[in-house]
Amino acid sequence: MNRSDVIPSLVLSGYALGRIAAQDAGNDAPAAQWRVLSLLQQSGPQRVGALAAAARTTQPGMTRLIGTLERDGLVLRSPDPDDSRATVVDITVSGADTLAAWLQEFRTTLAPRFADLSDDDWSALARAAEILAAHTAPDSTGEAR
Repeated sequence: MNRSDVIPSLVLSGYALGRIAAQDAGNDAPAAQWRVLSLLQQSGPQRVGALAAAARTTQPGMTRLIGTLERDGLVLRSPDPDDSRATVVDITVSGADTLAAWLQEFRTTLAPRFADLSDDDWSALARAAEILAAHTAPDSTGEAR
């Protein structure tokens, strides 16, 4: 595989892996829920518009999702300290616990698919995960690099 094909292959494989894990686990929660909870856990409180942009959805769609997550006790809306007209959303302890349980569910569900990997393969995947994390971590503005 040449260099120009590696990143698109990783992205598409990542999407496929997430879809397979959700299907195999029988997890019917929308993928957007996990994206939002992950974003909030990584970056801290965010405005709805920033979450919508980061999740690549509309602001009305994100507002609906946040309403559902808030009713479920997974996020909390509060006034933006910098702009009283706006609100910020933050993950709750319950939201963080739910996210951790989902990640564990993925680990358990996907483990059999990777049981035959060698130590060298695991090292390669671990290094790839480190590189991807470093290149997708939010910068000081909250935007992914």
